[in-house]
Amino acid sequence: MRLFRRGETASTLELLVAGLGNPGPEHARDRHNVGWMVADELARRHSGSFRSKFSGRLAETRVDNLRIAVLKPETYMNESGRSIAAAARFFKVAPANVLVVHDDVDLPLGRLQARLGGGLAGHNGLRSISQALGTPEFQRLRIGVGRPERGDPRPVADYVLSPFAPEDDVVELVGRSADAVESLVADGLVATQQRFN
Repeated sequence: MRLFRRGETASTLELLVAGLGNPGPEHARDRHNVGWMVADELARRHSGSFRSKFSGRLAETRVDNLRIAVLKPETYMNESGRSIAAAARFFKVAPANVLVVHDDVDLPLGRLQARLGGGLAGHNGLRSISQALGTPEFQRLRIGVGRPERGDPRPVADYVLSPFAPEDDVVELVGRSADAVESLVADGLVATQQRFN
């Protein structure tokens, strides 16, 4: 069963997909930017081209003939909600039809979890989005990046703002995450949870 159906709102958009990250070349490969990496992969797969809009980069494309918009907020993580709420208002998308793709230190590296709503887990991007949308009831694709290993003195904030380790298979992680987004668009939340969680 699909979580959302076309025609329920005035929107012609099936899903607004927002990949979280921080702007600037120094952050491009950071764990915290895995949401942006997935957004780039979705645009690449479905011939979407980004343009500046909503204090970010927006690409409109289709997955399984369903219209989606892929957004990369350029407001820095802590202000992501400003960009996402502006796009949601423009496209008349209900919060339940917003999918936020983000890193999660509480999941082991490589583990994925799709869900609707839930806590904010100390993630400043999620807090900003929840405040801007007026509800935490938006979809999330949590991408596990793990925590610093035993003996690693870095605080978690420094860990997520550092690049993936050379031995981490980032291409596989980003590809599988993009597969999960495609599944959410085409098959809905429950089917995606069964396949990827």
